[in-house]
Amino acid sequence: MNSKWMTELWRAGGLLLTVLIVGWFFGHTLLFLLLGAIVYLAWHVFNLVRLERWLRYGEKSDPPASTGLWGDVFNEIYRLEMRSRKQQRKLARTLNRFEEAAAALPDGIVVLSTNGIIEWFNTAARDMLGLRSPQDIGQRVANLLRHPDFIELLSSGGPTGTIELPSPVNGEIMLTAQIVPYGREQHLLVTRDITRVRHLEQVRRDFVANVSHELRTPLTVLNGYLETLNESREECPKSWVRSLQLMRQQAKRMQRLVNDLLMLSRLELDNKTHHQTLIEVPGMLAAIVQEARALSGERKHRIHLEATPGLQLYGNHDELRSAFSNLVYNAVQYTPAGGEIHVRWFSDDRGLHLQVEDTGEGIAPQHIPRLTERFYRVDSARSRESGGTGLGLAIVKHVLSRHGAHLRIQSELGKGSIFTCDFPEQAVTRAPGATGA
Repeated sequence: MNSKWMTELWRAGGLLLTVLIVGWFFGHTLLFLLLGAIVYLAWHVFNLVRLERWLRYGEKSDPPASTGLWGDVFNEIYRLEMRSRKQQRKLARTLNRFEEAAAALPDGIVVLSTNGIIEWFNTAARDMLGLRSPQDIGQRVANLLRHPDFIELLSSGGPTGTIELPSPVNGEIMLTAQIVPYGREQHLLVTRDITRVRHLEQVRRDFVANVSHELRTPLTVLNGYLETLNESREECPKSWVRSLQLMRQQAKRMQRLVNDLLMLSRLELDNKTHHQTLIEVPGMLAAIVQEARALSGERKHRIHLEATPGLQLYGNHDELRSAFSNLVYNAVQYTPAGGEIHVRWFSDDRGLHLQVEDTGEGIAPQHIPRLTERFYRVDSARSRESGGTGLGLAIVKHVLSRHGAHLRIQSELGKGSIFTCDFPEQAVTRAPGATGA
């Protein structure tokens, strides 16, 4: 047992013995025993009062002077109080460093509690979103940022990717916004200024579109003259024949590249799909497969079509034909002679699907995520030999995105590839003859 407790017990025992002796001497033992208990209790009550007053009014001052057990109590509480203050100062310094670091970030940071209540935000968030301190602390962020895409992102209750929205302060400034959950029912709203990136992308798109348009006319003239020369090659020196064939072949390749660039630029510059109709996809695929067989020529690929009759798709006819034909023609170009190509058009409980499967060489896993990038080629030499532009799958990706669909790629080296276009079931819900926005 603690020595202070022993001292306190001896003190209480000594007081009891003294009271009993005095009470026995005067003949009033019970009375003196009662008086002794009152004195002992009063001493403790006095120290309790001192403790309560010190905790309420003077906890930052030194503890009251006392001896015995009460002295230990005062000193222990004071020691715990000093330790707590030290930890609070350390925590405050850590929090200040965090706030200083977060305030210095170029990205906007907003700390949100339950129901999207703003708890804190940094300087970048104030400048990007027009938030005010301290007026907006404690406000719901949905009441201050009313962009529909942001409201949808906020109501999703979890990370659903990144959205783009104009800054409430300046509509010419474009921002990305993402909500990241952390802790218990707390979220971080992270915003980033992408105005410069979007400007550079626009400059790139304008450059590609302008250059493609400028190249189109001279290429058309060049192709026309080359075609005329090839038709009258009997009149040309024999040494020119091979050169004219190569020139015409490369000119056609340039023409395909320009056409693909123009198509891709148009898709990028306009994010809305126009002139939508109900498309008879089986008939479209039949025509594409017929063209693919002609493209196969002497390589004699076995091309099969399985299309559910009457299964139609709502969308832009020219864009979808370009996407579907790119997938089928790619299968023809990259499948060895005598190989098989299966084209399927079907529906299930998840929507509509176009599937192009080939028995080609397949694609290594590290290349698959980048196949839809512009000009990306798994085998550059082979792609040049086949006349590919490297833009086909990029066009497919953009067209599908405009129709609310996405592309799935499955491939294994030596076992061929499967390209699947997944369309939502809503793609066939509109009435025939309806026009898109």
